[in-house]
Amino acid sequence: MGLITDINGIKVGHFSDYKSITGCSVILFSNKTTGSIDIRGGGTSTRQIDGLLPHHNFGNINAILLTGGSAYGLEASCGVMKYLEEKRIGLKVGNGCIVPSVPTAVIFDLGIGSSSVRPTADFGYKACENAKKVFEQGSVGVGTGATIGKYLGIKYATKGGLASDSSTLPGGIRVGVLVVVNAFGNVYDYYNGNKNIAGVRNSKNGQLINTTDLIRNGVKQTTTTFQNTTLAIIATNAKCSKEQLQRIASIGNTGISRVVNPCNTTLDGDIVFAVSCGDEKAKINDIGVVASELISRSIIKAVKSAKGLGEVPSCSDINNLLSP
Repeated sequence: MGLITDINGIKVGHFSDYKSITGCSVILFSNKTTGSIDIRGGGTSTRQIDGLLPHHNFGNINAILLTGGSAYGLEASCGVMKYLEEKRIGLKVGNGCIVPSVPTAVIFDLGIGSSSVRPTADFGYKACENAKKVFEQGSVGVGTGATIGKYLGIKYATKGGLASDSSTLPGGIRVGVLVVVNAFGNVYDYYNGNKNIAGVRNSKNGQLINTTDLIRNGVKQTTTTFQNTTLAIIATNAKCSKEQLQRIASIGNTGISRVVNPCNTTLDGDIVFAVSCGDEKAKINDIGVVASELISRSIIKAVKSAKGLGEVPSCSDINNLLSP
């Protein structure tokens, strides 16, 4: 299938509000799952990631939520926790109580659609109900309101989105990724002449221009807030410790820099999660290198599968506008 759900025990669910142009995506784990994280963006907003840090005592997780709505969207994780609690999934803490572990990260999508409507607990709960093995990609779930290249404002940006991919290594080791692209920088098709395929446009219907060139030439930036993020999840059926998963996430993060330029800036909330959902033996380096490549390919896929929304055109829309 070429999806993160090729890893046994994983399902993905979306909830999309196309009227307000926002949404969320949940990754549910039915097997025992350990996770870690690599944070490189300077503008992150998260919840319940403490347990992913190597020094933390607890590392098992039940789901990961990626959501729009900036910090407001963190509320959607309450719906995921409610769903898991009803299923009796989580840490048993006594007195019949279950506490699910749902690490959550957000993207900023308040500049497109309605800024007053953000993902709620109901969004998160419905995303869980929608979870399945084969899921939609593009402008869906957390990718609904994703945009790329907002240096000159949302009117000159390109639509971002969500995508997934997977690969099987010799010996049956599987690696899968899921990404959402809401980047500050431009996205380049590394596998097709490094073509600029999404980012800042020089006019409403114009050609794409390089964000780094704008900075180098002293063009005034019209957005100064933390409105950008690329988020990725790496999953494998190999057995890994939190320390090993953190290294996998770190290697995997290079997949962002291969195709997004600039990335990991002070205005981005770039985060890569890595999770272990199995007991197979594998080389950590191999998993990280393959994950990096999958992240790059998924970012390009997310851009190419996105649809224009809220007067922000997609990659395909721009190509059609510029076609003779």
